Amino acid sequence: MTALDSTWHTKTPDQIRKELNVGSEGLNDQEVQIRLEKYGYNELEEKHRISPLQIFLNQFKDVFVIMLLIAIAIAFGIAFVNNEFPVDALVIAVIVILNAVIGFFTENRSEKAMEAMKKLTAPKARVIRGGKEVIISAKNIVPGDIILLDAGDRVPADARLTEVVDLKADEAILTGESADITKNLKIISEKSPIADRKNSVFMATHLTSGRGKAIVTSTGMNTEFGKIAEMVQTIEVEESPLKQKLEKFAKKLGKFIVVIVAVIFVLEFFELFILGTSKGEPVHELLQAFETSIALAVSAVPEGLPAVVTTSLALGARELSKKKAIIRRLSSAETLGATTVICTDKTGTLTKGEMTVRKIFVNSKVIDVSGTGYESKGDFLDNGHVIDVHSTKDLKLLLEAGTLCSNANYDGKRIIGDTTEGAIIVAATKAGILKKTLDSQRPRVHEIPFTSERKLMTTVHKISNNNFVAYTKGAPEIVLSKSKKIFSDGKIRSITENDKD
Repeated sequence: MTALDSTWHTKTPDQIRKELNVGSEGLNDQEVQIRLEKYGYNELEEKHRISPLQIFLNQFKDVFVIMLLIAIAIAFGIAFVNNEFPVDALVIAVIVILNAVIGFFTENRSEKAMEAMKKLTAPKARVIRGGKEVIISAKNIVPGDIILLDAGDRVPADARLTEVVDLKADEAILTGESADITKNLKIISEKSPIADRKNSVFMATHLTSGRGKAIVTSTGMNTEFGKIAEMVQTIEVEESPLKQKLEKFAKKLGKFIVVIVAVIFVLEFFELFILGTSKGEPVHELLQAFETSIALAVSAVPEGLPAVVTTSLALGARELSKKKAIIRRLSSAETLGATTVICTDKTGTLTKGEMTVRKIFVNSKVIDVSGTGYESKGDFLDNGHVIDVHSTKDLKLLLEAGTLCSNANYDGKRIIGDTTEGAIIVAATKAGILKKTLDSQRPRVHEIPFTSERKLMTTVHKISNNNFVAYTKGAPEIVLSKSKKIFSDGKIRSITENDKD
């Protein structure tokens, strides 16, 4: 796949059209085919994937495990010679196999990270080709394609914006920033980080509001998301601190065991043949001396250590996976545990990309809201006492207004759309006020979208045959400047300057 220039954010839309040789009518079928052959399909490629068999065999490359395999072979040999059941050999073998199975299942699961990343990409895209708007498979997008973007869309490829109308994007998947990014067409300096490239959109991010048009500049593995996918597949060479320490310990232990075996065997030999204590056949006595020294060697190997280490790391990896972290190797969990300092640029990188309503100011009171993230469980507290929202008219009205005057959607687990609107909807859900129910009871008939100039969003809803109600949310100073009435203590009255302050 051929890579393109990566400084599109420093150029004007006209410069980009000229460089990518595309007009206002988009590409034709012939040009699309040429570019598909040159740049490849717009999809994430799997590289260097380790097969399940390789993952399983890698579990036996540990120095301790190799020592245990040698111990198993010797234990089986001794049992065979003495015509005994190989109990010791089987116990060690079970430990080794258990260790391999735990490591295999954990690492094999993380090798499927690419499959999870592919699910984050857009399946379809709206493009302009030959002067017509068409919906195509996202994998057939090529650099130079003109894509049409709307709220709720997942961006199919990296692209430079040419038109925006109140366009916002959730780019937490790339930057860790929980707040939506407001897009514009301003030219940006070459060294600007991804989070500051507001004139561009990126693969796998999704649009929360507005609409726009853009020219595709990078596809597939050349996109910013593709670069992450490539890093995920990169095999780490450096061993973890624990792995290094265990290998050093195993080598020292191995040398110590060899020396002890040799010393014991020499002493046994000296006792039997030099001091003359042998009473049986010399060969049998010699074999028995060898068995004694080998048995001591096997007992010196800590056969439970690999299983304990692997199990501990597997539990750590499982806890990390619950937090949506990808662990390619079990030892990485220990490396993270050994980390003492984490350097990061801002708090956004360390957040979950979720917003939560914690306090509500209503009727001259501050109501606390419990619960975190997008969980619909939580209580409303007034001075530490739980209150019933449905018996508090002003609070209920506020939550209903915020929910109806929102374009985000909540499925009980995640938010689709603007995260701020999502936080309001989740807070209402905690009170048993469901957006789906409100939308059916008071259907929206008109909307004036939020703009940077107006700083307000207004929706109009039908409450009966000839009755309508408008809900508005936005910047507090703008809302207050347009307000003449206030709902206080269950009554509507004129708003005063004291109320505004």
